Amino acid sequence: MVTALYPGSFDPVTRGHIDVAARAAALFDKVIVAVYASPSKNLLFTTEERVALFQDAVSNLPNVEVRQFQGLVVRSAQDMGAAVIVRGLRSGSDFEYEYEMAFMNRKLAPDVDMVSFMTSQEHMFVSSSLLKEVARLGGDITEMVTPRVASAVYEKFGIPAP
Repeated sequence: MVTALYPGSFDPVTRGHIDVAARAAALFDKVIVAVYASPSKNLLFTTEERVALFQDAVSNLPNVEVRQFQGLVVRSAQDMGAAVIVRGLRSGSDFEYEYEMAFMNRKLAPDVDMVSFMTSQEHMFVSSSLLKEVARLGGDITEMVTPRVASAVYEKFGIPAP
């Protein structure tokens, strides 16, 4: 049985994140979506909110579970019994960053491998940061996230959904 760890801050989860989780779930026996509890980012949602939003988004995928983590991703992968770390790639700059991280992770934990999924074309322009900016300015994000996530984002900004 192969377990994969899909780590990220997911603030908030987008349809692109869900796509990567679903594609990983089709390849691996178990996928653990690991929501990073303390990233060095300005977060809109608490860790508990991010976990709950992702759990709702993947509730139709029986071999996917969502939990939080802290510390080194490779150590968390080892602690959770994951042999693979899953990452999504949207652009060349994502590739360069992930390439460097893959080698560092390999140095730290040679028993944990990395698998990257190229984003589906319809999601390649969507990032959580950009999505939050669009919503904050009153733009329509409903096609980029689930209905529950859209409602939660607009509520955080105190504005009505378009």
